Amino acid sequence: MMESRQSLAAVTLAALLLASCGGGGGSSSLGSGGPVTVTPTPTPTPTANCALAARQNFARAVIDEWYLFPGDVAAGVNPASFSDVQSYIDALVAPARALNKDRFFTYITSIAEENAFFSSGSSAGFGVRLVYDAANQRLLIAEAYESAPAFAAGIDRGTAIIAIGTTSSNLRTIAEIVATEGTAGITSALGPNDPGVTRVLRIADAAGTRDVTVTKADYALDPVSDRYGAKIISEGGRNYGYLNLRTFIGSANDQLRTAFADFRAQGVTDIVIDFRYNGGGLVSTANLMGDLLGAGRSGQIFSQTLFRASKSAENDEHRFAPGSQSIAPTRIAFIGTRSTASASELVINSMLPYLGTNMTLVGSNTFGKPVGQIALDRAECDDRMRVVAFATGNAAGQSDYYDGLAPKIANSCAAGDDLNFPLGDPREASVRTAIDFLAGNACTTRIAEASVGAAARSSGARMSVEPEMLVPDRPSAAQRELPGLF
Repeated sequence: MMESRQSLAAVTLAALLLASCGGGGGSSSLGSGGPVTVTPTPTPTPTANCALAARQNFARAVIDEWYLFPGDVAAGVNPASFSDVQSYIDALVAPARALNKDRFFTYITSIAEENAFFSSGSSAGFGVRLVYDAANQRLLIAEAYESAPAFAAGIDRGTAIIAIGTTSSNLRTIAEIVATEGTAGITSALGPNDPGVTRVLRIADAAGTRDVTVTKADYALDPVSDRYGAKIISEGGRNYGYLNLRTFIGSANDQLRTAFADFRAQGVTDIVIDFRYNGGGLVSTANLMGDLLGAGRSGQIFSQTLFRASKSAENDEHRFAPGSQSIAPTRIAFIGTRSTASASELVINSMLPYLGTNMTLVGSNTFGKPVGQIALDRAECDDRMRVVAFATGNAAGQSDYYDGLAPKIANSCAAGDDLNFPLGDPREASVRTAIDFLAGNACTTRIAEASVGAAARSSGARMSVEPEMLVPDRPSAAQRELPGLF
């Protein structure tokens, strides 16, 4: 989540970001935005200001001033030994990474690309989330976005990609690609995420096996799906709210308000919040979600933001500020996986002091990122330096969940991610388990007792443990927030 902070006077553009490494019909009409066009800032040119050495010096200066772990920065790193900025950054923060504090959260990115994503979810590609099924050497679609090319071509959740080619005559099976190039070969075979890139995909789903041609294009990611993003599930004479938030971006705010207004109007106090693929995003949107869950808690602490000692003047806290759409939840079942990170974890962690055993984590353990980044820009080079600069905590001060949130939630409940059913369908394994918790049924297996992190076993499109999202070595801004996005 990102939030403007006027007090950071030294920062050209300062924003709080909580993001991952690099997360049915609704009862409300939640419209999606159209594609957006962002005028890019100037791209790097071989001038003194944008030469490699100057860009490396900029990155080092940001780390020296703001890095949350100043004692865990490598000394004696020679920038001349690196041919790009990111490799130099990686070397500087390697000690913190070795301690599991900074798992590729400090990086340099494009201002224009990131602004386009966080303003409205603008991205380019097929518009799907991909899971690698190692047992059967297939790619599986975990989610497809309604405004994107793949969905228009008939590709949706549960579809298997069996082979990839640039034409129908040079299709290679996933097994062939992995045998020669590993999973990185799948990313290469899918091609760059640029509009106009075309691939032929051999797919299999309930309709059979066929070849489809899909051309990548710009699309706007709807953070709350019109199909299943917000809905009421009625069972046993009770109404349960279901909310699936794909990512924390600015265009989600009004959609969240609309969803919670509907929950409130229908008297919903038991709610399923599905963060299973949500890798994070804007702090401001996370705080809004806290407000929407905070009826009756006005002025109480939702979350805390803590900088390094030399920047302690920037420490902040968000107190619940409920509005007319807010509800007072009796019980919440959060659905998570290893793709659930950062801003999603902030919301879960922040509700724990208030709900205790009346909330649970369903699915598998979360990623474990209780830290966030600020952004500092060099606009003339289109360089945005994202540096880990703050930790987040809840009202009880709990902020140490680098190993994920499952160990902090005693009544967490293991469940699979069943790709045979749509998201939001009460027959889907994690949704079923979440509703059972809300209905007062005991959990069968705790997450701590399950084989979390084991290789996913599969039967058809069913993933019985946990999806292994396909993530490139150098993810884009969108891929950092949405693990598995292509």
